[in-house]
Amino acid sequence: MSGNTHIEKVLRIAIRKEAEAHAFYLHLAKQVSDPAVQDTLAFLAQEETKHKKFLEDYLHGNIKAGTLGLTVAVDYKIVEHLEDEPGEEAAEGALSPQKAFLIAAKREQAAHRFYQELSHMHPAGPVRDLLLGMAREELLHKEKVEYLYANTAFPQTAGG
Repeated sequence: MSGNTHIEKVLRIAIRKEAEAHAFYLHLAKQVSDPAVQDTLAFLAQEETKHKKFLEDYLHGNIKAGTLGLTVAVDYKIVEHLEDEPGEEAAEGALSPQKAFLIAAKREQAAHRFYQELSHMHPAGPVRDLLLGMAREELLHKEKVEYLYANTAFPQTAGG
């Protein structure tokens, strides 16, 4: 997709991305043997389901104040967001906790950028605030998985 896109189409793409992210995290969880890592990835999958519901509510007109009309054309740069996003091939085979957390952090980074830029397309108001909140949530997820990555990739030694 390139150029300007109607918001309805962008919302449908975002809904699909959230559904794919949910499935991706569940798949990633199956690739690691550590129960704590599996629980973290399952939590991220649940968060993606919440995001999908919000976007569906927007699409179906259940959120009114501060929304853009579904026929407004805006360049959301979807392709630019998809380029950096790890694909399903990144999660094939057995993964170490470090690799799983690194893949998750990259995915959260791409989602943060997507929602950040999506929020800037909306006028000030409840929807913009919600999208900024989703961007912050994605950034918090990234922070969490980066922390977990750092602790698994670079464990504390007895010397400090």
